[in-house]
Amino acid sequence: MMKQEEQSLCNSMVFENVYKTHVTTLRNYIYYKSGDIDLAEDIVQDCFIKALENCSKIILKTVKSYLFKVATNTFLNSVKHKKVVLEHQKLSPKVNTVNNENPEFVLEEKEFLNKLQDAISNLSEKQREVFLLNRIDKKTFKEIAVLLDISVKAVEKRMSNALRALRKEVEGI
Repeated sequence: MMKQEEQSLCNSMVFENVYKTHVTTLRNYIYYKSGDIDLAEDIVQDCFIKALENCSKIILKTVKSYLFKVATNTFLNSVKHKKVVLEHQKLSPKVNTVNNENPEFVLEEKEFLNKLQDAISNLSEKQREVFLLNRIDKKTFKEIAVLLDISVKAVEKRMSNALRALRKEVEGI
């Protein structure tokens, strides 16, 4: 049987294992809430720093809940900043590299991608979160419901509303 110290989050091997297990999911969760990968990575880093600082107080069984709670609270504290970042992203379209394709096609593709990014940014936070978790992270509605602590019906409704809004906005191209 392992000693209590070896099972503690303060043990570097245990902490490293917890980090490797949860870092990607936690980063994606915050990224889908915020739409800003840099903010997501900063928040995840802060979460693990707080976990390390409080390692003796955290029960190993509840470390995932702890990390997600800290991440959510940190994100909620930065909502005003997130709104400014999202507005900035809307105003500065991403530039694609030049290639040998038909210039008209490249222009249409840029317009479509910009319109799609704007449409996704214009979704409500809850709709964007569910849409990206499902379409990018390939999570099922049930997995999303567990992750967000909501019902599967709520996930279905958010996804339906997100798809309806995206169809309406991207319809022009």
